[in-house]
Amino acid sequence: MSIRIYNTLSRRKEPLLPLEEGHVKLYVCGITSYDYCHIGHARSALVFDMAVRYLRHRGFKVTFVRNFTDIDDKIINRAKEQGVDAASLALRFINEFYIDMDALGTLRPDIEPKATEHIGEMIALIEELIARGMAYPSDGDVYYRVERFAGYGQLSGRSLADMQAGARVEVSDKKEHPMDFVLWKGAKPGEPRWSSPWGEGRPGWHIECSAMSRKYLGETFDIHGGGKDLVFPHHENEIAQSCGASGKPFANLWMHHGFVTIKDEKMSKSLGNFLTIRDVLKQYDPEVLRLFIFSTQYRNPLDFSEVALQDARSGLRRMYECLAQLGTLPVDGPAGASGISDKDRTGLESLANRFHEAMDNDFNTAQAISQLFDTVKIVNKILRSLPEQPVVSDLQLLRSTGASFHALAGVLGLLRQDPVAMVACQKQEVLAGIDLSEEAISQLIVKRNQARVAKDWAASDEVRDVLLGHGIVLKDSPEGTTWEVRK
Repeated sequence: MSIRIYNTLSRRKEPLLPLEEGHVKLYVCGITSYDYCHIGHARSALVFDMAVRYLRHRGFKVTFVRNFTDIDDKIINRAKEQGVDAASLALRFINEFYIDMDALGTLRPDIEPKATEHIGEMIALIEELIARGMAYPSDGDVYYRVERFAGYGQLSGRSLADMQAGARVEVSDKKEHPMDFVLWKGAKPGEPRWSSPWGEGRPGWHIECSAMSRKYLGETFDIHGGGKDLVFPHHENEIAQSCGASGKPFANLWMHHGFVTIKDEKMSKSLGNFLTIRDVLKQYDPEVLRLFIFSTQYRNPLDFSEVALQDARSGLRRMYECLAQLGTLPVDGPAGASGISDKDRTGLESLANRFHEAMDNDFNTAQAISQLFDTVKIVNKILRSLPEQPVVSDLQLLRSTGASFHALAGVLGLLRQDPVAMVACQKQEVLAGIDLSEEAISQLIVKRNQARVAKDWAASDEVRDVLLGHGIVLKDSPEGTTWEVRK
């Protein structure tokens, strides 16, 4: 087994080689708690939920740490707008975050530190940086000397000169260099504050993750994760702080997921083009959102659209229907020669290997899901030609395939509901919106297919048009004819 992960720092895929054999230590940057979470946050949460599930599936112990930024300019400004204190606003949206995450079915991290509960650790780290000459106090603030850290810019692939030329840098007489960044902010009137050797104030954004990851995972750990928008400046500055204090490597692998876009534009609160998680879950099952997100490899952009979500819903329905059919097969059957071809048997028996091969290649969920759908096609083809009394060896293969399929989909957080009950519920929901029974639809499809076999295209089109008049769209494939309600 060799799991390879694309390392943003080296810009290549590298084998996962935990510092402690069999134990992966993972730190992920969490939300700034000042508003409801949007689909971009859902992608981040689900990507690392998937990674943790898969690593544990492959036998690793995983210590998963994800922080909350509960003190920040955005939190302070939003609290002022709403006439509440910053701490209560931050706590409110942490609780709202949990509601969203529970709805999505994500695993809780092992440790979820809050920034405000680790001020002492941040102050201690800043003092170390000052002692090493990597930071300096200036009129109540403390800044990091970027010119003292030789590796600054390696993660983002930028030189200090390019950063200075292209960045919108806050002009301040307090700084020795325009790109120096703040570690501690002197208190302003009406803002939350804590005591420090440099006067009352609050921590800068970047120092919190360096302090908390060091406390819970050590000076060097295995994987640091987050969105691509965090590469610079947040993660670049984390490296400078942590390595500047310890003189050791920080994270061995840097794992960044792509943006969620709407019409190729990044989804963000600042642009006002975002949908909250709960907005989407009003219309779609959480597993539909999971399937939609995992149908694209995590590093690639993910364009959000209703069409893509509807496709994911149809795909999820096919998976559940396949499992439901397998669940109704008899337990035993007569002995005899198999009716399953060698090619199809190999396809079913190799599912786990193909799934693992895809996931071992930088958590390629898109390829892994493709293997699941290939299996659905094979199973459906076998079920259509299965005799009334299937032989015992074929039943055993189909049932073991169903168990493996269910377990592997579960690694992605899919198919968590009872397949038979889920299919029945889906059919009731669909049929509630039309004035035809399921039996009537099936009879019309049989009539159309008979007309197609007889090459009576007029009769075939007539049936299709009748169904369209009820809002039902037919889809023909090698596995047969399926139907769904037109949106």
